[in-house]
Amino acid sequence: MRSALSALLLLATWATASTLPASAADTPARTAAEPGAPALVSAMQRDLGLTRTQAEARLAAERTATTVERAAKRAAGASYAGSWFDAERGTLTVAVTRDANTDAVRATGATVRLVEHSARQLDAVKARIDALSAPEGVASWYVDPEADAVVVNVVDAHQADNDVRSFLAQARSAGPVQVRRTAHAPSTLAAGTVGGDPYYTGNVRCSIGFSVYGGFVSAGHCGQPGAAVYGWDGSYVGTFQGSSFPDNDYSWVSVGSGWWTVPVVLGWGTVSDQLVRGSAEAPVGASICRSGSTTHWHCGTVLARNETVNYSQGTVYQLTKTSVCAEPGDSGGSFISGDQAQGVTSGGWGNCSSGGETWYQPINEILSRYGLTLHTA
Repeated sequence: MRSALSALLLLATWATASTLPASAADTPARTAAEPGAPALVSAMQRDLGLTRTQAEARLAAERTATTVERAAKRAAGASYAGSWFDAERGTLTVAVTRDANTDAVRATGATVRLVEHSARQLDAVKARIDALSAPEGVASWYVDPEADAVVVNVVDAHQADNDVRSFLAQARSAGPVQVRRTAHAPSTLAAGTVGGDPYYTGNVRCSIGFSVYGGFVSAGHCGQPGAAVYGWDGSYVGTFQGSSFPDNDYSWVSVGSGWWTVPVVLGWGTVSDQLVRGSAEAPVGASICRSGSTTHWHCGTVLARNETVNYSQGTVYQLTKTSVCAEPGDSGGSFISGDQAQGVTSGGWGNCSSGGETWYQPINEILSRYGLTLHTA
């Protein structure tokens, strides 16, 4: 049996989308850092094994790639087949089908690769697989533009199970599929009540994701609509106004009673607190960092977008996979790339001693679903 999903909870004070109690007014304000600030670069050196020069160059290249991706997608139109960032070269590769205007795509600054299937076609294949009932031994599946296929991850211990074999046969009939093996099954990252600066609902501790006007967003498995939320000091913060889990893993909490929102992600002393200036989506391959109330600040890379994850509590769709570690209590915490909000922590496998992978629910979907506006600096 896979372990139960646990919520990753961000600190309730000065977290990305964090809100502070009135009593925090006496706390000295931290200085939020610009992208590429020395402390952020140091964290990337630690977690990604980079030199200072390499980390600074990578941040600059990723900011460019994020801009190029938007322009290249427009230029490719219906022939767009996905994209990924090459960290070694510092370039963005955009896949297109053979009917594309490749000159127009290259003019955006992207490297072009010709493939057979468009993103729309592969998304349709994934949607057909999403409609299937996944057994426990199937960990996740997602569109991999570099493979030009939908990748299905199967847990090693279950690869010979009859229900897994049946699922894979149905998946292959939906379109181009690659099957990959994994030793790990994903789980959510909830934790019992402990000390620190989290928010609490019942006996669950979670982390704030990002401030929005009127409250903050977090993970859906952290609480149900109407549930009361309490801050790190035990004072009443507000209530869950919306929550979805499984299928999705997002929620939003309204705040009041002397609490307010700030456009900052907590750096936990590892880096300076990070300002949030927008929510432009980072490409696959880009570096990304996470803040949570259990394991604090860690960095890694974006591994896949729009992945369907089969937790023991149910299937969650449209998650983004990263190489960042996380542990119980980090659920709901913020994923940020540079100064751009990316999403809230959902679940994963592993820990921050031996490593692992963590998924997040993209922020823009949450904002759109609830009609919220991100609080930015």
